[in-house]
Amino acid sequence: MSLTLERPTPTPSRLVVDLAGGQPVRNPAAGLSCKHCGATYSLSPVHVCEQCWAPLEISYDEKLLAAVTREAIEAGPRNLWRYAALLPAGHDPATRVSLGAGCTPLRRSDRLAAELGMRSLWVKDDSANPTHSFKDRVVSVALSAAREYGFTTVACASTGNLAQAVAAHAASAGLRYVVLIPADLEPAKTVAAAVYGGSLVAVEGSYDDVNRLCSEIASEEEWAFVNVNVRPFYAEGSKTLGYEVAEQLGWRLPRQVVVPIASGSLLTKIDKAFTELGRIGLVEAEPYAVFGAQATGCSPVSTAFRDGTDDVSPVKPSTIAKSLAIGNPADGAYAVSVCRRTGGAVADVSDEEIVAGIRLLARTEGVFAETAGGVTVSCLRKLLAEGRLDPDAETVVYNTGDGLKTTDAVASVAVPAATIKPSYGAFCRAGLA
Repeated sequence: MSLTLERPTPTPSRLVVDLAGGQPVRNPAAGLSCKHCGATYSLSPVHVCEQCWAPLEISYDEKLLAAVTREAIEAGPRNLWRYAALLPAGHDPATRVSLGAGCTPLRRSDRLAAELGMRSLWVKDDSANPTHSFKDRVVSVALSAAREYGFTTVACASTGNLAQAVAAHAASAGLRYVVLIPADLEPAKTVAAAVYGGSLVAVEGSYDDVNRLCSEIASEEEWAFVNVNVRPFYAEGSKTLGYEVAEQLGWRLPRQVVVPIASGSLLTKIDKAFTELGRIGLVEAEPYAVFGAQATGCSPVSTAFRDGTDDVSPVKPSTIAKSLAIGNPADGAYAVSVCRRTGGAVADVSDEEIVAGIRLLARTEGVFAETAGGVTVSCLRKLLAEGRLDPDAETVVYNTGDGLKTTDAVASVAVPAATIKPSYGAFCRAGLA
């Protein structure tokens, strides 16, 4: 998708264009607020509270949110920007960066449900996004904000999916980009991030090492780091995964959701989306439970939940689910809080269970998930077995990426049924007829 490039304004206006064919709306973002102490700040590309060093998030003008209607959303584009009136950036087409992410399938999963003994199960399949992961959503919002604030270079620390999403969106918008990844990333994700022609930097260390380096660079360079200084905008893009599920279910909330946890931001923003929709009257504000899914080899959030503490202690990741391998999750404590508040839980599964989850989803529903999806499906099965998740309640699980990005994880078990000579006799002798 090509974009017409115009010089972005250094200070974004609250005025926005008509996106859905109705009356013009305004940017509902009112400022920033600290998630810990509640200190407030003007809307700008900063992410840490000066008072307590906790993360900042976008706050909204409730009157503007309450003015949003189902009809206006439904008349909008068939991508995440149909929810522009609920987002903090990207209202002006001159600065919006979009490859058309969003409106991905919500697949009714009766075969998987039957295998697990569930009554109603859906898979929200975000592997259908342009770069085949949910990161296209957050990047579209983050880079739109970056352009509005006049940045010409964008960057990120990534376990792979974010690197590709930033590279693709930046390339489409004519922005310079620098993405940093752990040097031991899956080969497919490395290639996918490098193909767009910008600067891909492999760092000898874990994701947490990469993230620390990015924080250092961000303090010296006037770049928009999507998961550092632009993080409050970036994180809001994940809300669209909550909005879409509610809309696709006929403007109602599921009773249970299972969400993979890396930094914890995705889970907290899906919860924020459900809460917002109920508060402004777009859905009935009914109870729902949020469940988190981690790999045992990187399970600081699951450990904190199990231990009954809010203290999410950093760990050294060791798991095939590299997209979830964040040993010091920025929003881990907030994810624990959401799961407790909603009556959910956090589980973790081994690498062997992750592979089994990938194969189970593929075999029953024809969806090839990356390792994060294997984590989610196997955690779903574990939560059911432990009696934490209600098999009779309508449930949505989130598949956040495409299995073609992590083929190494299943290469040893996803093999040909037989290798034969090119004859019908050989075919029959192999027991395939």
